[in-house]
Amino acid sequence: MGFPVFPSWVESIPDALRYHAKQTPHKTAIIWYGYEITYSELDRLSDQCAQLLKGYGVQKGEPVALFMQNCPQYLIAHLGIQKVGAIASPCSPLFKSIELAYQLSDLGARIIIAADNLYPIVHAAMTQTQIEKILLVNYGDMLPQHPTYDAPADSVTTRYMPPGTIDLIKALELEESDELGINIDPHDVALLVYTSGTTGRPKGAMLSLKNIFFKSFGTAHYGEMVSEDIFLAIPPLYHISGMLFGINIPILLGATAVLHFRFDASATLQSIQAHQVTYWKGVAPMLAAVMDFGSGLHYDLSSLRMTTASSFGIPMSRELSDRWTSFTNGCPSSESGYGLSETHTMDSMMPPKDIRFGTNGKLLPGVSCRVVDLETRQDLPVGGEGEIVLKSLGNFSGYWHEADKTAETLHEGWVHTGDIGKIDADGYLILMGRIKELIKVSGYSVFPTDVESILLQHPKVDQVAVLGVPDAHKGEVVKATFVLKPEFLGKTSAEELIAWSRENMSAYKVPRLIEFRDSLPRNNTGKVMRRLLQ
Repeated sequence: MGFPVFPSWVESIPDALRYHAKQTPHKTAIIWYGYEITYSELDRLSDQCAQLLKGYGVQKGEPVALFMQNCPQYLIAHLGIQKVGAIASPCSPLFKSIELAYQLSDLGARIIIAADNLYPIVHAAMTQTQIEKILLVNYGDMLPQHPTYDAPADSVTTRYMPPGTIDLIKALELEESDELGINIDPHDVALLVYTSGTTGRPKGAMLSLKNIFFKSFGTAHYGEMVSEDIFLAIPPLYHISGMLFGINIPILLGATAVLHFRFDASATLQSIQAHQVTYWKGVAPMLAAVMDFGSGLHYDLSSLRMTTASSFGIPMSRELSDRWTSFTNGCPSSESGYGLSETHTMDSMMPPKDIRFGTNGKLLPGVSCRVVDLETRQDLPVGGEGEIVLKSLGNFSGYWHEADKTAETLHEGWVHTGDIGKIDADGYLILMGRIKELIKVSGYSVFPTDVESILLQHPKVDQVAVLGVPDAHKGEVVKATFVLKPEFLGKTSAEELIAWSRENMSAYKVPRLIEFRDSLPRNNTGKVMRRLLQ
């Protein structure tokens, strides 16, 4: 089949789902621990979800909140919301009640679809929101009796449907999958992804069906993905990258996604072997964890043809890539690319046949990028270091109810990312860090990722995170928090690392403060939370 050639009416991911449901109705769309959902079933279930929401009076342009871990019900609800013309609004399943109340209140959402084990958090947030209806799902509803890869213990929970709530799956059984009779414009807002942007409290980035389709098509085509691919979907679906590679691209292609509740090294290996996974987009620490767990074990990973990973916490380096190729008996791997929620991510992607380590790949076709001076805002020449500014059909239309914040980020169609980087002479984008993370030492600019990449070359260092702390004399100085390799715990001093740094980097980059930890704090996508290391 290769890459699909669509008729003109396919303009969105829900359209692509309908198309594949007609063309290949019995092909498996989702594998959930061995339970399989075909394209015709996914189309029907999401149609029924759309009918259910329509019956509840959900209008075009109305946000509907999602609050659950990865599961098939997430995809059914996400697609059903978009089919009815409403806006899918994912909330992190790690939220506590105060965090959830903030996002639900900001959305003004009337309806939330949540995991039943998260109901106490929803209930605690209710009084501060406009929520009228709570639809619940149980993670175990579609788990098979004999999983083909290990399901985490917390994915098997006792069914809990308190009075006044609605069991989503049972409610869907009562709905028809008839035509909705709703005119959906591809420019309609279909997704609200909350992001901190460059500053302040989380804001809802408004993305349209067209934004989503443009980036899904461009990423899949540039990345040489095909309908025959079997994708490993582990990163959280509520996050823009997990959504892209776990929902949008597989459905666009008419491919199959092997879905995980969350990352587990053993289950990852089991699922690759059991279901002949061909493509995995993860994060670098996941690859390292899989190799550490699988060392000495024997799994057939020969089906894997490509792995890409984001450098969160540890870099997707040549060394890590070579280890992965050896571990998998031949699968290449690279940095995934670069992007942000406001551009529906993946503005650049590593060319599969021209991998260059230490970069974030090349711009996708249709994406324009400028690098501008941080003070003058003038365009810089090739190789100049400044703020990355982006423009494409993937760019968001603004922040939900935040015109002032929108104006700070979106200028004449260009998204000012708040990221510092450069483009080399061969067109490769190199991300250097966030403007707000830039460290100023005696007037010198220090990029945390630059210092981290050097420190990771120390033979005793496993992980490291760098940030700036105030200093009365220099303005700021560099602080480095280390996770040492197990065999060097208690055998490495701060003085040793500082002395090594003096020999391997410019004096102003050398860490003045050293901290040792057992692990680095990360969010659910694997990013290091630097603010917790102050």
